[in-house]
Amino acid sequence: MKKIKNIKHVTAKAENGTCKKTEIKIGDITVGKDFLVIAGPCSVESEEQIMTVAKAVKDAGVNMLRGSVYKLGTSPYSFQGLRKVELQYLSKAGMETRLPIITEVLDPRDIYLISEYADAFQIRANNMQNYSLLVEVGKVKKPVLLKRGMNATIKEWLNCAEYIMNAGNPNVILCECGVQTTDTYTRTPLNLSAVTVAKRLTHLPVIVDPSHATDCVELIRPMTLSSIMAGCDGVIIEVHPSTCDAFSDIEQKLTPDQFKDLMGDIRETLTFRDNLNEHYKKKN
Repeated sequence: MKKIKNIKHVTAKAENGTCKKTEIKIGDITVGKDFLVIAGPCSVESEEQIMTVAKAVKDAGVNMLRGSVYKLGTSPYSFQGLRKVELQYLSKAGMETRLPIITEVLDPRDIYLISEYADAFQIRANNMQNYSLLVEVGKVKKPVLLKRGMNATIKEWLNCAEYIMNAGNPNVILCECGVQTTDTYTRTPLNLSAVTVAKRLTHLPVIVDPSHATDCVELIRPMTLSSIMAGCDGVIIEVHPSTCDAFSDIEQKLTPDQFKDLMGDIRETLTFRDNLNEHYKKKN
């Protein structure tokens, strides 16, 4: 495996002949040890909506709740989010379901407000190289989920993680969410080889976002299960109680019932992967 130069904190370091992997404690889960399933709506639209989703995904067995409160889209006229009000709704949903919450941060000026409510920050793909933002979340010890930019190389992605860690925050989770190609059927086709490469090059947990990458409900299940077999440490999936009424990204949201079925498949695939890995170890 080729090395990436000038990355001090992110690259894997061997200790006693093995690579020591980073484990990140968030609430009652340990990312990197426990398989992380983050679910919830793309945007928090109302208190009723986020509470309905939170209870549904909790019952399905997730261990973290997502929801964006600062929703700046490609159009300035699209839904922009309710901001502090949404944060309060999201926080309430997390407390009532006892799920840690993660939400996007877009601007360094919002970090400390969001940190009062959220258990972890998410850096969206098109903000990956917002270096001033990376440095500022690096000054806060809350975990950071860093999505790979759709046109970013693996080296660029890891260098952005290095910005966060070099500023003092070791709690980084890498997230593969697809790369830009000439194909237009999916938004950004998943590059699952990047999951395996990142797992080999770094000591950081690596998760996958099949919702954003596929932008297609029918593709979420197969890409989720493929991601698990590629070795990911978790997935982040969009769930909405009434997908046809969602304010954004209607095509990539699962209903609570669809998500519940997917969670059953996730458990079975994880068991299969664990058994396969155990068989491989014994064989070698």
